[in-house]
Amino acid sequence: MKENTRWNWHEPRLLDRGHAFCAGCGGVLALRHVLRALGEDTIAVITAGCVGTNSGVFPSSPIRVACYNTPFPSLAAAASGVRAALNARRNDHTRVLAVGGDGGTFDIGLQGLSAAAERNDDFVLLCYDNEAYMNTGIQRSSATPQGAWTTITPQGNLKDQPKKNLTRIIMAHNVPYVATASVGYPEDLIAKAHKAAEIRGFRFLHVISPCPPGWGFSPQHTIRLARLAVRTRIFPLFEVFGGERIMLSMDPEPVPVVEYLRMQNRFQYISEEDIQQIQRAADRAWQRLAKEADRTAQPA
Repeated sequence: MKENTRWNWHEPRLLDRGHAFCAGCGGVLALRHVLRALGEDTIAVITAGCVGTNSGVFPSSPIRVACYNTPFPSLAAAASGVRAALNARRNDHTRVLAVGGDGGTFDIGLQGLSAAAERNDDFVLLCYDNEAYMNTGIQRSSATPQGAWTTITPQGNLKDQPKKNLTRIIMAHNVPYVATASVGYPEDLIAKAHKAAEIRGFRFLHVISPCPPGWGFSPQHTIRLARLAVRTRIFPLFEVFGGERIMLSMDPEPVPVVEYLRMQNRFQYISEEDIQQIQRAADRAWQRLAKEADRTAQPA
């Protein structure tokens, strides 16, 4: 990956140390990097979830921008309202960042998310995807991958319930900018957040965010897993402009999916047949993406 000249460690730290997020939380890394890119002139709209719990507990918050906490279904609607209020005050410089996990975007918040995308409302939506309802006890969401253990799928998520492809759903709304990213590749994530900050209209950042207690791994392996998700091509990195032009961010030499799956206790019940099925699904999805994309990626 080419060096990103916009990488700047002197940008303000807008998420303080000493927060109550779990050790090794991928979601807090995603939020920290995106806030760093968007800057201090930002209003964060945060729905229920891991970030909501840690940002909205009286009397303090680790987030150093203005925050508005909202219920699960209303993340995108609330962000649209904040943007409308700023517009009414003729403020076109303050950025609005909506922050939700997979529960608040893939599931409970999908109706409002689709409506905001259809209207092309001017804000950035960050989905920190840890693939289950982690804050309420590790229940399955529509982002939970095939075979994964949750408290409501104790023998693993069913074979006929693969992860919802939310990125494709948002692409179908023809919004100005959609990007996938991984906390394992912070330069890429920050570069995409910078790009989203400079575009007007609806922008969607989908960030894979490993969760140590929910996925069943030691916190020191968060970055390794976030990179393996990309290198196995289970979670490819790409950008979409206007719902049509797709650009690969990385074209990794493929790593077998078993290396990613076996590091996580949530996949302890899957069989060899399941692993092969997951491998075939990842290969098919990658082949489709590669055919559609501009082949300008840097090797991972």
